[in-house]
Amino acid sequence: MITAIEQLLVDDTAGDPMSTLKWTRRTTGRIAQELGRVGITVSRRTVGRLLHELHYSLRVNRKQLGTDSSPDRDRQFRYITQQRREFARRGDPIISVDTKKRELVGHFKNPGAKWDRAPVLVNDHDFPSDSDGVAIPYGIYDVQANRGYLHVGVSHDTPAFAVEAIAAWWLKEGRHRYGSSRQLLILADTGGSNSYRYWTWKTELQRRLCHRFGLTVTVTHYPTGASKWNPVEHRLFSEISKHWAAEPLTTYEKILKFIRTTVTTTGLQVRAFLDRTEYPTKQRVTAAEMAAVALTRHKVLPRWNYTIRPQSA
Repeated sequence: MITAIEQLLVDDTAGDPMSTLKWTRRTTGRIAQELGRVGITVSRRTVGRLLHELHYSLRVNRKQLGTDSSPDRDRQFRYITQQRREFARRGDPIISVDTKKRELVGHFKNPGAKWDRAPVLVNDHDFPSDSDGVAIPYGIYDVQANRGYLHVGVSHDTPAFAVEAIAAWWLKEGRHRYGSSRQLLILADTGGSNSYRYWTWKTELQRRLCHRFGLTVTVTHYPTGASKWNPVEHRLFSEISKHWAAEPLTTYEKILKFIRTTVTTTGLQVRAFLDRTEYPTKQRVTAAEMAAVALTRHKVLPRWNYTIRPQSA
């Protein structure tokens, strides 16, 4: 029954990337009704108990909402679900991407607690000048294979860095797992290095993915303020945060080791690689470069949904 609930909520689950907490938009009564349609008779109370076993949490009202919530939120969620189902039906890859919290490398406090004989001593202040550098983990979560990939940068979180991470994932994993597929679906937030507003994000997708590998890339962005619903947050980042909780991230080697040894009872496995490339910021895109992108915007919310194809000869 637990497996049935997990399958039912696969498109309606959100979570905290820094903990194991998860939540869903569906009520226990509605879940019970939908289970009944597939021949599983269960009460709302039992559904609630099973949700607790799966680390889902009840929520209370909290005055923390911004004013930038979009009126198109529900429509976009429905469209993302539709796109995911179409790609999954064809067996084409679906990846969820985002940048995890930037970390200072050195003897700095890392949130969380662990069982140990004595507390680990760390710096009393988080001064960047005391660090050995920064670690910028860009995550790719393969939704269908339950596999994670982190590309750890040392300079800046830019669109070029983000797309290079996706290209590296395709070279090391994607093309071997989905060799016959020429279609890729990317689930991304509306902001950050993969923002829908950045033309550099689109030109880099064109150059580093579409043109280089002959891939047709469809991107769907989660609505503003809805990043917690992005699977990479609660299926990958939260597990890494839990794994290295209370451990000072003193070296790049230690960071990579913790990422690579992150596993779950559901079979998650993670790979990680260090990228020491310098990615400059404030890169400009010319009008000619914009015009050269083979971009097709979807009829449904075109600013958040678009497809980029390989350039013709």
